[in-house]
Amino acid sequence: MQTSREIVLEGHIIDSGIMTQVFDRIMDRGGSFEIIEFEVGKHKTDTSFARLAVGCDDPATLQLILSDLHRLGARLPVVEDAELVPAETDRVAPRGFYSTTNYPTEVKYRDQWLPVEGIEMDCLITVTADAGAALCLPFAKLRRGDLVVVGEEGVRVHPPERPRETTTFEFMHGTVSSERPSETLIRRIAGEMNAQKQKGGRIALVGGPAIVHTGAGPALAWLVREGYIDVLFAGNALATHDIECSLYGTSLGMDLATGTPVSDGHRNHLDAIAEILRAGSIRAAVEQGVVKSGIMYECVRRSVPFILAGSIRDDGPLPDVITDTVEAQEAIRCHLRGCGMVLMIGTLLHSIAVGNCLPAEVKTICVDINPASVTKLMDRGTMQAIGIVSDAGTFLPLLARALGYDGNAPISA
Repeated sequence: MQTSREIVLEGHIIDSGIMTQVFDRIMDRGGSFEIIEFEVGKHKTDTSFARLAVGCDDPATLQLILSDLHRLGARLPVVEDAELVPAETDRVAPRGFYSTTNYPTEVKYRDQWLPVEGIEMDCLITVTADAGAALCLPFAKLRRGDLVVVGEEGVRVHPPERPRETTTFEFMHGTVSSERPSETLIRRIAGEMNAQKQKGGRIALVGGPAIVHTGAGPALAWLVREGYIDVLFAGNALATHDIECSLYGTSLGMDLATGTPVSDGHRNHLDAIAEILRAGSIRAAVEQGVVKSGIMYECVRRSVPFILAGSIRDDGPLPDVITDTVEAQEAIRCHLRGCGMVLMIGTLLHSIAVGNCLPAEVKTICVDINPASVTKLMDRGTMQAIGIVSDAGTFLPLLARALGYDGNAPISA
């Protein structure tokens, strides 16, 4: 005998494709549906409303269907307050805890809807009873006695809706382009960067060592120097090879001016690390005149924070690298606050790490030469990303030129 539940959806659910996704999720899991009520908005500013009965022969499968639909913005017709269960000890969540998406989320508490602060994917939601606030919290920050939201009752999510009017950033929303970036595409990204700066927004860049290897380092250094980049997220490698290039003109022992290997160049990145260790830090090396150009030089000179998250495969590492992963995660979260746009270039792991901490409304560009890397980022939950399959050495100089870089400006004091 089939079990059924009613759900309600409201908003721009037709032009955003949400209704189609709802029907697909129900049928993919073997369920059925009946449209009880459907009011379609007749003007651009009008929202639509739908009430459906969702059924399935297996109650457990029906619950899975409802969970899928919840993440598309579906809710029950009558919503009770969220269930709150105290954590029994530090970092241990109650069974059945609610796992967040990166969509804007609200929790019903004492008949009021509380917006969840600091939303990101794959975290918990806690409610502070005295302040009446809902917080998105990673496991590492959960403390004994924190009131954790359990189940999906009393939780409401708001999936991104396609704008009724075309916006600068709507031109490739949620897609992957395998073509070389056209000047039109680059100009639109540059235009969005200018728009972010004009309204006081912050722009973050997540970068891999390919930026240096492909000769795009000067273009990125110019973007930092001109105030387009407000925070840099990277690993040991980008900083190491950028400093290697500054000191020796090489990257992984290759002369970037000629594209040929140099004698004993294989050790140049190790010598670069040794010089920074001797100075004490990247900032100290810049202040002492050891490092006189490059991406890290510009970050220090322009007071642009850089978060270097470590890896088990790192050489050295540089003294500025954060080797504790939990500490690195928290540093990423802290410096992402206020960022309205993120550029991810040539690094899959760091892009996923930063993407996991991003709210869905942050405009995100992911550039990688490997199409699978771009697709994997979106498969891991960063659905708002625009994917561009391109070499960093092609993309970054084109972007910098669209913002005014002539390709010849000195990147040094």
